[in-house]
Amino acid sequence: MSAAQVLVLAKAPTPGRVKTRLCPPCTPEQAARVAAAALADTLDTVTAGAGAGVLVLDGDHPAPPGWATLPQRGDSLGDRLANAFADARTPGTPAVLIGMDTPQLVVEHLDTARDLLASVDGPDAVLGPATDGGWWTLGLRDPGHATVLRTIATSTTTTGHRTVVALRRRGLRVRLLPWLSDVDTAADAHAVASLCPPDSRFARAVAAEVPQPAPVAR
Repeated sequence: MSAAQVLVLAKAPTPGRVKTRLCPPCTPEQAARVAAAALADTLDTVTAGAGAGVLVLDGDHPAPPGWATLPQRGDSLGDRLANAFADARTPGTPAVLIGMDTPQLVVEHLDTARDLLASVDGPDAVLGPATDGGWWTLGLRDPGHATVLRTIATSTTTTGHRTVVALRRRGLRVRLLPWLSDVDTAADAHAVASLCPPDSRFARAVAAEVPQPAPVAR
């Protein structure tokens, strides 16, 4: 079986359209610079681990050399996720989809997901749960199974659990990957930045653009 291709679902880092939950304390322009840094670090990690991938994009943003770019399709996030798997699908090739909200991603995360899907006795699906209840990656040996995502409510505390249940109901063997935290709020940004190399784009952007949360009064 071919090595899994990697899809990165992303939104162009345009002020007012990305990382809006960082505002306040950030301005829309600051939030966009944080988003751009998160996306750049994510693309670098995928390139280092997989050589190239597919950028599934909402908006207009350059992809790294050698990458393919596809537009996002669909009104709901569930539809856009399912369509990303469908539009990038190559017969006989598994697919691993990640977003741009976990810049602490390292090559080992991708290697684990791709190796599991390539293994003859490995799982049919891998899912990386996120601490907010969603998931940061979904990998499928047969990307056609991504159709289940159309019926699962996204951005809830049970999205990840419901995704696993839906996949298992289709008879798939699902392996869970390590938990990661998404970047939504200023507190999230600082927490995730502390897990990144200090010279990474994301860590530098958070230090420059995201004010530290005010201490809680006692």
